[in-house]
Amino acid sequence: MTGRRDQPGPADPLGEELAAVVHRTGTALGGALYLRDPREPALGLAVVCGRLPAEMTAPWRRLLLTTPSPATDAVRQERLVWVASQEDMARRYPAVAAYVPYPLAVACAPLKGRRHCWGVLVLLWPASHGAHLGLRERERIAVNARRIARALDKATGPPEIPEQPREVPLHRPAEEPEHPAQAAADLIERLPVGMLALDREARITLANPSAARLLGRSVGQLYGKQPWQSLSWLDTHTCADAYRTALSSREPSTLTVLRPPDHWLDFRLYADDDGVIILIGPHPTGADSTRLSSASHVGPASAGGIYQLMHLAAALAETVRVQDVVDRVADQILPAFGAQGLIMGTVEADRMPVVGHRGYDRKIIEQLDGLPTDAALAPIARSLAVGTPAFFADRAELARAYPESPPVSDKNAWAFLPLVTSGRPIGYCLLAYDEPHEFTAAERSLLTPLAGLIAQALDRARLYDAKHGLAHALQQTLLPQALPTVAGLDVAARYLPSSHGMDIGGDFYDLIRLTDTTTAAVIGDVQGHDVTAAALMGQARTAVHSHATAGAPPDQVLARTDRDLADLDAGRFVSCLYAHLDLARHRLTLASAGHPPPLLHHPGHRAHTLDIDPGPPLGLGLGTPSYPLTSLALPEGSLLALYTDGLVEVPGADIGQTTADLARHLNASSDLPLHQLIDSLVDHTCPTGRHTDDIALLLLQPHRSTTP
Repeated sequence: MTGRRDQPGPADPLGEELAAVVHRTGTALGGALYLRDPREPALGLAVVCGRLPAEMTAPWRRLLLTTPSPATDAVRQERLVWVASQEDMARRYPAVAAYVPYPLAVACAPLKGRRHCWGVLVLLWPASHGAHLGLRERERIAVNARRIARALDKATGPPEIPEQPREVPLHRPAEEPEHPAQAAADLIERLPVGMLALDREARITLANPSAARLLGRSVGQLYGKQPWQSLSWLDTHTCADAYRTALSSREPSTLTVLRPPDHWLDFRLYADDDGVIILIGPHPTGADSTRLSSASHVGPASAGGIYQLMHLAAALAETVRVQDVVDRVADQILPAFGAQGLIMGTVEADRMPVVGHRGYDRKIIEQLDGLPTDAALAPIARSLAVGTPAFFADRAELARAYPESPPVSDKNAWAFLPLVTSGRPIGYCLLAYDEPHEFTAAERSLLTPLAGLIAQALDRARLYDAKHGLAHALQQTLLPQALPTVAGLDVAARYLPSSHGMDIGGDFYDLIRLTDTTTAAVIGDVQGHDVTAAALMGQARTAVHSHATAGAPPDQVLARTDRDLADLDAGRFVSCLYAHLDLARHRLTLASAGHPPPLLHHPGHRAHTLDIDPGPPLGLGLGTPSYPLTSLALPEGSLLALYTDGLVEVPGADIGQTTADLARHLNASSDLPLHQLIDSLVDHTCPTGRHTDDIALLLLQPHRSTTP
């Protein structure tokens, strides 16, 4: 859990200077020096000093200046950056809080030299420091940063950033050794509870006989070593988190550990400026022991707090919609923290609508949905107003804090997490427990940065849902709400947006009634799958409809539409197939603008792809392109299928083969009613329901003679 500390020597003046700076603060846990990399806009960790484990720095040994963090902000803005608490870190720098889920206060001061800023000085305090950095402290930090910058100015060359940061001990003035009274020594020897004393380097300096007996080692085997060096079963993420939490919070940290093969031990850690004291005792046996032992495997510390957060952060990064965020939190975070209930809500004007829940009755959700944001009304609103989490271990504790807010459910413990991003509250996340639950320092340390990650994911998902709703409404408005009824013609149509992205695109279809016996069928595909494609689709469909109803023949409909789109200079092309149906004469005339050819099935014959000569796609601005006409018979009972390429383009398959396969399926299923046949064609091509492109499909079938 801690790395080897190299003694600073004459060749490491920066290390000596950093150790002196940390010592002069009087209360800082440790510090670090980041230096600017001359090769790229980044900071490299050069020296670390203090009582925090070295591996805590692993995710932050290299910082891009474009990445938000206290250190990079201090360098870019050339000012002192102060982060007062874990909650403050989660609000302002959620990514940093995710990797360092410990209650710490951080000060970052730029190293401003004569020519440029050399880097940044980072100092860490326990959370007990307080919310404010006094004027005297600020001045002391600034003076120390200038002293280090002057030393860098005087160096003969630019400082090198080591592959691994140098670690220096926090050395303090030597003190006269004090020997405990013999009575105190005898008392420690007689204690039935095991006791270990660890120095600032986590080495054991004292172990009583009870500790040696419980740990299964002699006192001599324990002295001078870190516990996890001589006891491999303590070298776990659980123990590492408990040790780090005790060091950073200065609050007692507890855990239950299995000493192989079947001895459960309770550890309680107390940290101060001189190191850590660990009290050890056997874990009680019985039903309660079974429950606690099981909990040690499923709690947040069992996988290591940092790794738990990394896993949850990765899961939240994959979310797209608001419901995805709710589901990920419910499926992964609830069991990780042993909670049974979840409510997630957002802030809308002066109300807090619920966007998702788990483990609550719907009637309770209806009472909480749309709760006012008045901070005096409920713990949720108050937590949002102050921007800090609130934890209540039981009903009595909640009632003392909010006597006028009666409980509305059967839950008995709660964690109210405000969701704040970029300094603004966007919602809340409530975790609830069926039984009273004492929130440990480790759980609070994990839940606070986790709230920042949830806030970012929820904010991103809300934006996506808003854009998706707007785009979907736009597309639904541009597509025909219903196709006209044409005497003598059966019609069926389907539009399916792509199963990824914004679920919108540029595919379109239309049926245009021209006269009592003639009609036009149109299908097209605008390049792209976004709002621009949907808007251009509406313009293309309107242009085709306008020229068709004005009486233009098929080739001229396409030519004039091409000119209209070229004038718009949309920068995208449109493929389109225009079919003119003369139901009285049983004739079909086709013109294509780079669109896939349709399928035709005559009664008693096999379905096949029509051989047509296409012109160029619309909107390319090629001057006056021609669109050759193809005319053929369309007897009663014939079946014409117009489609976009999303129906036949399958990754890894030849489009000619998939089109032929579609024709065979059309042939085999042609006796189905059109509304069943069209679904059958789509299901055959996309059996999983997932497709990477939009699909538009239009089926037409003349069913009786029409007199001219």
